[in-house]
Amino acid sequence: MTFTAAPGRLDAVLSALSGASRSQVAGWIAGGHVQVDGVTGTKASQKLRGGEVLSVRPPPPPDAAVQPENVPLDVLFEDDWLIAVNKPPGMVTHPAPGVVTGTLVNALLGRMPLPQQPEFDTDAGYRPGIVHRLDRDTSGVIVVAKTVEAHARLAAAFKDRATRKTYLAICAGQWKADGPVQLDAPVGRHPVQRQRMTVGGAHPREAQTLFTPLAAHPDGHGRTLALVRAQPRTGRTHQIRVHLAHLGSPILGDPVYGRASALMLRHALHAHFLTLPHPATGELLHLHAPAPDDLLSAWVAVGGVLPDELETPPES
Repeated sequence: MTFTAAPGRLDAVLSALSGASRSQVAGWIAGGHVQVDGVTGTKASQKLRGGEVLSVRPPPPPDAAVQPENVPLDVLFEDDWLIAVNKPPGMVTHPAPGVVTGTLVNALLGRMPLPQQPEFDTDAGYRPGIVHRLDRDTSGVIVVAKTVEAHARLAAAFKDRATRKTYLAICAGQWKADGPVQLDAPVGRHPVQRQRMTVGGAHPREAQTLFTPLAAHPDGHGRTLALVRAQPRTGRTHQIRVHLAHLGSPILGDPVYGRASALMLRHALHAHFLTLPHPATGELLHLHAPAPDDLLSAWVAVGGVLPDELETPPES
């Protein structure tokens, strides 16, 4: 891959040009796979004036360690271009260091070949066909490309914000708002706990989420719990979890940004609806993964009532 640089840090510029994550780009640089005007770049923080020629020769994907597996999947939609799956909680989206079995990619490879994009596969993980991710314990709609062309078009749709994502969550903290809350708060890496994200933090990036309460219920301890829809405008790591914790309403069962709960064996977050342009026709594809039993049972267990509009798609 060859690019013409814009001014800025080497890792940030190359990430923007290639569509790869900053961590992937950092891996390329550390491995000596990036050249700036013919000279191997060694520092992610290298300053670029703009106009330099960036050449990238990533290592081949570690696909030899990733085997197809016969794992049942809840398929929501499938054609020659893509497959949409209702991912169960506990399943990692793609292989990564130390995780090479039981992932969604393993399960999909057991059904079909997936397009390989070695320029986007590094030691950070082997991700054929993957255009977006869900956290291990987040359930719901996820789309995977079946061709290189479909991958490029779907990735562009997510990058250009031509998709609409709606999540369902139970907030365990005090919910204070009577109506929708539009939160615009940049998200970055936690300065001390590097596995966490936070509002602000290191290298924050813009992050916007619209939260709409569907139902609320007092927990008997002076707090109001809420069943909410979350519609992220951006796609930052842990964005919904971080934003709800920032509002004082961390997700039920989230030990990272809130606390564990006996009512949920994982955090109560579900990718409920996804609308995106079909990569072949451009027509909007509306995908829906019904709310899972564990999340519904937890809401009922705290005394909540399920709203009639729960499975009705949100307005555009």
